[in-house]
Amino acid sequence: MKTLTALKRFSASLLVVFLIASCSSDDDNNPITPTPQQNNIVDLALANPELSSLVAALQAADGDLVSVLQGPGPFTVLAPDNDAFAAFLSDNGFASLDDVPTDVLSQVLLNHVISGSVPSTALVSQGSGYASTNATGAGGASMSLYFNTANNDVRFNNVASVSTADVAASNGIIHIVDGVIGLPDVVDHALANSSFSNLVAALGAADGDLVSVLQGNGPYTVLAPVDMAFSDFLADNGFSGLGDVPTDVLSQVLLNHVLAGATFSTDLVDMGSGYTTTSATGAGDNAMSLYFNTSDGVTFNGISSVAEADVVGTNGVIHAVDAVIGLPTVVDFALADPTFETLVAALTRDDLTFDYVGTLSTPNGTAPAPFTVFAPTNEAFGDLLTELNVASLGDIPEATLKATLDMHAVAGANVRSTALMDNMTVSTLGGDITANITGGATLTDANGRVSNIIAVDVQASNGVIHAIDKVVLPPL
Repeated sequence: MKTLTALKRFSASLLVVFLIASCSSDDDNNPITPTPQQNNIVDLALANPELSSLVAALQAADGDLVSVLQGPGPFTVLAPDNDAFAAFLSDNGFASLDDVPTDVLSQVLLNHVISGSVPSTALVSQGSGYASTNATGAGGASMSLYFNTANNDVRFNNVASVSTADVAASNGIIHIVDGVIGLPDVVDHALANSSFSNLVAALGAADGDLVSVLQGNGPYTVLAPVDMAFSDFLADNGFSGLGDVPTDVLSQVLLNHVLAGATFSTDLVDMGSGYTTTSATGAGDNAMSLYFNTSDGVTFNGISSVAEADVVGTNGVIHAVDAVIGLPTVVDFALADPTFETLVAALTRDDLTFDYVGTLSTPNGTAPAPFTVFAPTNEAFGDLLTELNVASLGDIPEATLKATLDMHAVAGANVRSTALMDNMTVSTLGGDITANITGGATLTDANGRVSNIIAVDVQASNGVIHAIDKVVLPPL
């Protein structure tokens, strides 16, 4: 999908091929048994002529990597052999090692160094997965490295295989590899892991040259659906294959999985739940919202959970997810956010004479969409029951409930918070209410009751939601 640039594919790490044992001299009368002495990683690399290019790279790179790898460690070093370095230089247009910028060279080499001692048996027992290297990726986090041990081969980022494993050193372990492992961006990570093959195909098929977009500077956070997620998405939407999905729709669906900036799982957990925006476009050409909740794992829009978090590349971070996140309607957001559970119960009460769910799911561009929805919280409905002196939602007469729900939706307009102003008449399905913004955004109903707008601009594909702390009532 792309040609690796010189600044990305270079790597080098330290390794060496055999141990050097030292022996003490014999005393005439008291022979002493020789004691083998392990050499450190650098010593072993110096002793192995097949790693001379690696040694030269370590000496040339920023960061005094020779001293680092002579330290106590332990380190696991994936050591490219001379042929690997020669191929790397040729592939990236370098005449010699001297042409590689020393800061880039340092990061490439550090991308071959894993803290701790990881023998090949540990990799094989896991089968596949991610490790962290000593290179620095997006957000200052450690770069991720994908390994796969299928087909009797230990392979890294799908570009380098182990040719000699488990060379023991005094401060770690060396695995000699047949390729230099470049510095991966988020696209490289997707290409390396076969679990993302459908995602890779979708990126290549969609409008907007999304492969090039995600190879840009970023940083990006990519919620990457695994292959099974795409299979379920196609089946659920009546597509026989990826080629049946309109390419403009496919582009928007994929962009709904891309966030600006590097957002790690710890960032989401610290926030607990809330909304962010994606690179997809909702009604009114506004950035689409995305709801996240970490009360039980990390979920998005109530339908997709993180299966593998924090795969770090040079220009962003990937979280593998178990479901494709479609383009949400205002109904989808109400269903996803537990703050609106009572509102959903009201909208779906089985005796209602109006199909609110069906109407509010109308696609953008089809009347009566788009919609502006003022969504009362659970607490707002609780206060309403007290105000009406009823025990439950079911005690409110259908006509009263319908008239009340009508007061919370505007048809044919995607009214963002920036469009609100003092003494602004808002025409809902049930009648007019008045918006004001001085001292905080509020809505005043025909009874003089004031609702505070406590969260704004949850942007859906077919409208926008603003959360309010008091239920709006029709004229009493």
